[in-house]
Amino acid sequence: MYKLIALDLDGTLIGRDLAVSPRVREAIRQSIGAGKIVTIATGRMFRATLPFAQELALTAPLICYQGALVEDPVSREVIYHQPVPLEHALAVIQRVRSEGLHVNVYIDDELYVERLTPEAERYSRLSRVPVHAVGDLCAFLKQDPTKIVIVSDEPTTDRITAALSEAFGHALYVTKSYPFFCEIAHPDCSKANALALLARRFGIDRSEVVAVGDNLNDMDMIAWAGFGVAMGDASVPVKAVADFVTASLAEDGVAILLENLESVQRGVMWGRE
Repeated sequence: MYKLIALDLDGTLIGRDLAVSPRVREAIRQSIGAGKIVTIATGRMFRATLPFAQELALTAPLICYQGALVEDPVSREVIYHQPVPLEHALAVIQRVRSEGLHVNVYIDDELYVERLTPEAERYSRLSRVPVHAVGDLCAFLKQDPTKIVIVSDEPTTDRITAALSEAFGHALYVTKSYPFFCEIAHPDCSKANALALLARRFGIDRSEVVAVGDNLNDMDMIAWAGFGVAMGDASVPVKAVADFVTASLAEDGVAILLENLESVQRGVMWGRE
């Protein structure tokens, strides 16, 4: 029986309206009632994820910051935190700042920027968190940040993600989440690694884990999980590593999956679409 279910947030549970549909909410409630552990695995900050966890009555530790932080939403115990080494963080900031790109830096679950740009305001609206403008980020930064995000347009995000991946190699984890977010974390961090940590914590085998997502930053956990699921509107690479493709976000793909999970376990729905 599948025992642990990890759900991506943006593009999987919520869209641009930032709302979880009633059907998805009920399907999650039913899954928890059936004894399954349900968590969120997201690139978002903990403080930006917590309201959704509370809305869905989730009590399992949340995977945030692309796996750089795992924190209990009830006790607020920090189970895992692996920030970006300061020297690498400064190198990234200096490199992208020279191109005039907007940079977010996260310390102690607070968001810092150099100035309040349109990108900062857009991110603040999407995340529903306050932004602190501090001037020169390199001068401000004195400790390892949890994560760095570069906010731009989609072509620039694709280019800078590839460039930073090549420049830093295995020294950093570089991924694309939203079409306009390039995210940088410690190389040991990923949703897959954080999900594996949670599985060990609960004594759950990998074969008993379900992971659902839609974007490139979800690929590792979808590939790692015993049953990896891509959303119907996921990108092609994500679908390629999934065991199953559910319906789209607009069609309540998460609800459809959870409502039929027992059938999936019996092999009725098994296989890629």
